[in-house]
Amino acid sequence: MRRHVATGLLVVAFSLIAAFGARSSDVTRSGPLPACRANVRHTILPVWMRGGFSGPNPRMAYTVGKTGQIGGALFGWPLRSPPLPDRGNKILWVPRNVPKGVAPLWIRLQKMSGAQPIGAPVRRIIKTGPGPSIVDVPSAGCWRATLTWSGRRDTLDLVYTAPS
Repeated sequence: MRRHVATGLLVVAFSLIAAFGARSSDVTRSGPLPACRANVRHTILPVWMRGGFSGPNPRMAYTVGKTGQIGGALFGWPLRSPPLPDRGNKILWVPRNVPKGVAPLWIRLQKMSGAQPIGAPVRRIIKTGPGPSIVDVPSAGCWRATLTWSGRRDTLDLVYTAPS
């Protein structure tokens, strides 16, 4: 009896390890992930990201998630790691469609070398949901951000540079 319980516990433990390992895998259902490359634009913000800005054509550094569900206005451009003492890594997260009700914005940041993850992921939570935030990371490099909020999910890449 004890042997069957121990075997059952091992099966459950290995199943959990496999499930969590597959979740953080570098392979998706459609194949390997692409190399980490930030797509930061320095132009007029898309219309759906302009709420709260004064002027009809606000121009600044910004990026948009791969599925277009969220954008980040980069007030702290260029992003630095470690952050500069007089300027933070401020990102204003703007969802394309504003959900009803406030739900936290969960950010999972994974440092990448091309398409390969490096080290452990870093997690940040913006309790008030998409909006203003300071997003610092432990080291310079390309970081893949997976953002989850109100039943939605999107990813984008951010580059943090070392202060010069």
